[in-house]
Amino acid sequence: MVRMAGFDAGRLAAIDAFVAARYLDTGKLPFAQLLVAHRGEIAHFSHQGAAREGGATIDEGSLFRIASMTKPVTSIAFMMLVEEGRVAVDTPVHHVLPEFAGIGVYAGGGAGVPFVTKPCDEPMRMVDLLRHTAGLTYSFQNRSNVDAAYREGKIEAWHNNLDLDGFVAALGKLPLEFSPGTSWNYSVATDVLGAVVQRVSGMPLDQFFEERIFAPLGMCDTFFTVPADKADRLTDCYTFKPRTGSEGGDRVMLDTGGKSAWLRPPTLLSGGGGLVSTTLDYHRFATMLLNGGTLDGVRIVGRKTIDLMTRNHLPGKSDLASLSKSLFSEAANAGTGFGLGFAINDDVAKSMIPGSEGEFYWGGMFSTAFFVDPAERVTMVFMTQVSPSNLYPIRRELKTMIYAALN
Repeated sequence: MVRMAGFDAGRLAAIDAFVAARYLDTGKLPFAQLLVAHRGEIAHFSHQGAAREGGATIDEGSLFRIASMTKPVTSIAFMMLVEEGRVAVDTPVHHVLPEFAGIGVYAGGGAGVPFVTKPCDEPMRMVDLLRHTAGLTYSFQNRSNVDAAYREGKIEAWHNNLDLDGFVAALGKLPLEFSPGTSWNYSVATDVLGAVVQRVSGMPLDQFFEERIFAPLGMCDTFFTVPADKADRLTDCYTFKPRTGSEGGDRVMLDTGGKSAWLRPPTLLSGGGGLVSTTLDYHRFATMLLNGGTLDGVRIVGRKTIDLMTRNHLPGKSDLASLSKSLFSEAANAGTGFGLGFAINDDVAKSMIPGSEGEFYWGGMFSTAFFVDPAERVTMVFMTQVSPSNLYPIRRELKTMIYAALN
């Protein structure tokens, strides 16, 4: 579907042909859905590939696991509470989550030996959770004794282990990888922020999302658990498995749509990665962000709150290339700052692809992505379902071709 709104229709259509030839016909991706909008109006919305093996083509009702695209939703939820005066961006985390009181920085131990810690230079603050400078990590980083302890404790398991309170209690017993505010590391920080939202609001996180964000925005297809009457719309999800002893690998099934883990309620409500959504629902969320916190007469947050969130909050206004300790993130590092829940394009030249300073974005582990460009009034939502998300450069290619299609 192509509707002109600030773009060259032929160049937008060329994106679909490119994705089909490079990614779908070669089997790298199972399907692809792309929505491009200008000033909130859809300019391009395409659907390619089967939603399930041997099934029908994806359509506008298809449901996707958006993984870390959950993070901006959780960040908006937190800022709603900030606007109500119930918490602040610089509030020490342990004021809301006392389990984090006295948490220290890793100084030795692990792997069967008790951890040795040293005091933090500064307390962990909410801003550190929002911008991933908290000293927390992810178990899949596979580079330290701290992330090994996350794996051993199955801290990030969504089913049959810890709820949000238990998750926070377990993290509070482990050391940080660095003193808060001194480095950047992609981490469970936004999951912790979800626990903050739950504690401060006095509402379960899923209820807060539904009542305060999804229902007001008309996002009727976004949830942690896919309802039974919508289960047939959930797409298959894949992962990449390297071939043993040779180059390359294969796309293999990770989670089938018909028997998905997302069809049953999770024990841990993951504000960092647990949501399922549609492209059209996330388009509504992205348009709200583009509009400065409002959509169709409903205000979610104030205009100046969005302005605050979409500035580079990294210490010294540095970029991820200079501050990151992470082995993985959903962003390119050079020229990329980080705001309160989003990566920020801080230097277009360093990014080496077309864009605008102040553009903000994020993605998910199953290769989904979105961006919002306030300067050009452009938004994009891209959905597929293959992990890891850094396997192919499709996000950079899409952005390049979308900007090339601007009139």
